[in-house]
Amino acid sequence: MSESVLLKHAVPVISQDVLSRLDVNGPRYTSYPTADRFVEAYGPAQYLQALQQRAEVGGALGGAASPLSIYVHIPFCESVCYYCACNKVITKHHERAIEYLEALRKEIGLVIGQLGRGQAVSQLHFGGGSPTFLNDDELEGLLTTLQSAFRFVRGGEYAIEVDPRTVDVGRLKRLAAMGFNRLSFGVQDFDPAVQHAVHRVQPYEQVAGLMQAARAEGFESINMDLIYGLPKQSVPGFQQTLEQVTVLMPDRVALYAYAHLPQRFKPQRRIDASALPKADDKIAMLSKAIAHFGSAGFDYIGMDHFAQHKDSLAVAKRQGRLHRNFQGYSTHPDSDIIGLGVSAIGRVGAHYCQNAKTLDDYYDALNSGEFPIVRGLMLSRDDLVRRAVIMAIMCQGRVDIESIELAYLIDFRQYFAAELRQLEPLVESGLVQLESDGVRVTASGWYVVRAIAMVFDRHLQADKVAERFSRII
Repeated sequence: MSESVLLKHAVPVISQDVLSRLDVNGPRYTSYPTADRFVEAYGPAQYLQALQQRAEVGGALGGAASPLSIYVHIPFCESVCYYCACNKVITKHHERAIEYLEALRKEIGLVIGQLGRGQAVSQLHFGGGSPTFLNDDELEGLLTTLQSAFRFVRGGEYAIEVDPRTVDVGRLKRLAAMGFNRLSFGVQDFDPAVQHAVHRVQPYEQVAGLMQAARAEGFESINMDLIYGLPKQSVPGFQQTLEQVTVLMPDRVALYAYAHLPQRFKPQRRIDASALPKADDKIAMLSKAIAHFGSAGFDYIGMDHFAQHKDSLAVAKRQGRLHRNFQGYSTHPDSDIIGLGVSAIGRVGAHYCQNAKTLDDYYDALNSGEFPIVRGLMLSRDDLVRRAVIMAIMCQGRVDIESIELAYLIDFRQYFAAELRQLEPLVESGLVQLESDGVRVTASGWYVVRAIAMVFDRHLQADKVAERFSRII
């Protein structure tokens, strides 16, 4: 019997009771410290300093700075999805993209003004909003601008988020010709009642046809986004969606918990709160998804993500090469991220930064010849130590004590004495193992890895304001 077949039957067991007990509010740790810790005292001057420092390092190394990751935020959508918490602009006026694309070109110009042209790029991600709000010529023009400013390396990951309602087979063919090699389809749920309740109707047959076309065009990896906890969802209904997903067999699945925060996100006020599934049903949906995807040959990557056993993300996890950034898990080494567009978040060295969240503020800064940075953070030494620990937990599932001690010149057990005591209940639950040379997440512990990482979050532990985050399950 092959290894992959054996793995289908070796799905770790985690009880609904444990899932319920650890269903607390907490961050997703696409960064540490998390974006809610960014401060407005950080602005264009600090970001300029970060870019200059990178340029100096690259110059000292003969231009051999590590390849960049680029995130481009396209905020426009034609219609609102009621569950959405993204930064978006709802409009049917496609001509609004013209001004936005010109602003992006200005921002790209400011970046290369500091870094110089030809910086290597190994990752590109178009997110939104709906990047496919842009027509094919607009997308191709933006890519041409990026390709003239940066050097895209062979074998890189070049991804775009796709709203199935905005593309057809011809558009997928054009996206492939542009150089995109990865797609992410926003599906959420195939149940028509759920789709109507969240104002996002896209029949299963439509998505199935696009999946077939995408495979024919040779996209290297196809992701599908799902959400559990939406209005009108039920445990049996969501099970049917899971079965439909595994018929289509995307390479990866991102399974997110819906966080109902109508006080923060205006579109969610259109959701009938009485139609939301109860907490126990939500836990059951996750439990069934874990079992279903495991039996269908998917590996659990961690933090809401599944990948087919042969997918590069699953291979990277098995080989200890997994990384995590603002776009989620990645197979590429940890790299600086250039965030482009309204609300985009970036990271350069020990700096985090975020662009203006409104189009007016974004345009005003660029028209003045300034970076549109409105907040950010310069990481302290403690932040760097804890980031290394939290990312090791999230990506490798193991913290090697000696490596941390050598890299940061600390006594690990003394530095994290309080945190090691806090791990004891998780050890008793079989989710963590404390070993002589490290901290290890067990196979079952992967399903609640956020709860394990939270123990090492000094900011979270200090002020106990986890309520600002969604629940981890």
